[in-house]
Amino acid sequence: MFSRILIANRGEVAVRVIRACKEMGIETVAVYSEADRDALHEEMADMSYCIGGPLVKDSYLNIDALITVAKRTGTEAVHPGYGMLSENPEFAKRCEENGIVFIGPSSGVMEKMGQKEVARSIAVKCGVPVVPGTEILKDAKEASEKAEEIGYPVILKARAGGGGKGIRVIRKPEDIADEFSQVAKEALNSFGDDGIFMEKFLEHVKHVEVQILADASGNVLILGDRDCSVQRRNQKLIEECPAPVLNEKTREKMYEAAKNLALEAGYVTVGTVEFLVKGDEFYFMEMNTRLQVEHSVTEPVCGIDIVEWQIRTAAGITIPFSQSDIGSSRHAIECRICAENSKDFTPAVGKVEMLHIPGGMDVRFDSALYQNCEITPFYDSMLGKLIVCADTRDGAIRKMKSALSEFVLVGVDNNREIHMKFLEDGKFIIGNYDVDICEKVL
Repeated sequence: MFSRILIANRGEVAVRVIRACKEMGIETVAVYSEADRDALHEEMADMSYCIGGPLVKDSYLNIDALITVAKRTGTEAVHPGYGMLSENPEFAKRCEENGIVFIGPSSGVMEKMGQKEVARSIAVKCGVPVVPGTEILKDAKEASEKAEEIGYPVILKARAGGGGKGIRVIRKPEDIADEFSQVAKEALNSFGDDGIFMEKFLEHVKHVEVQILADASGNVLILGDRDCSVQRRNQKLIEECPAPVLNEKTREKMYEAAKNLALEAGYVTVGTVEFLVKGDEFYFMEMNTRLQVEHSVTEPVCGIDIVEWQIRTAAGITIPFSQSDIGSSRHAIECRICAENSKDFTPAVGKVEMLHIPGGMDVRFDSALYQNCEITPFYDSMLGKLIVCADTRDGAIRKMKSALSEFVLVGVDNNREIHMKFLEDGKFIIGNYDVDICEKVL
């Protein structure tokens, strides 16, 4: 097992990883930007180093600085968290070249599964259903021709996209050229890769993902599924585990598909396979080769600390338990608390003047917030994740409403009231909602 890990990230996920490392007896090295000098993760770690200015390109995306700190501190492994460099094969490769374990899949597997059109071809090879689509498109002209073949509406996707970026739905031929240009620009700026492909856009579908844990001995376990259909502008707001109104036959087929994909790819550590579900049919969307934000809604149901086992499997430890040991009888809901204006949803900044975090059995708040901390404009607007778990879905909904009513954050605009609206919506209550629920509720 590792004795020292560098966390190449910030905020909530950095705090989450540090907590897991402390429980495992592992020393931690934090990195921070000039804007994060007073950040919680910087205070919690055993060692902390400033690696650049407030912009992510000057700090958290600075691969040279991260490798330098890792080598200087004698770090054995790097945990990338989520976002930032977590799905960057170049960073994983640089770690490997310097004798540092990247806590995630190998750079080769990451590159293969991170390129969505390659992952699609692997899914097809495994017999997993996929949405009609294309290879990487050369230009807007080819995109227009392919859209006519597939039929509108279509969706343009960045090959290296994630976090809701590099995605555009197109319903009319006249919009292709402009949207293609916008997606390419956003993808290049966000991921350093302007490769774009196209798929048929399926409407009124559920977004369901399957959490896997795999080791180097070829064991692949399914830790559960979660419904992530409550999204605004392709950004998830609420997740629940397991997905409601998903019949068991479909669930079993999705689990088998996710496991086959992981085995075919030679995948090791934690990963997520995402599907679009329409009725009893499902279609492979993509594989996330990292820890996801919403892993925390799966943990209280499956009974596994996903971050700890991500670290253990990266260290070469064989999973000692079997699929039958994974829990599945409870229900959890997670609400992402974001700093944003409630009228137009623009990101908010400010100082946390008062903070009260709800408590009680099966109530958890993962965050890097503390009294008097400053929310700056430089980073993602998510402030934390409020997670509850109960024996039934109805119980989880009631518990979440109670927790939200107790949550107090003064000084920074946030979306607490928006979550209340969803929890009181009729379709959400019965679980019969899809990715269009946001338009209807808001």
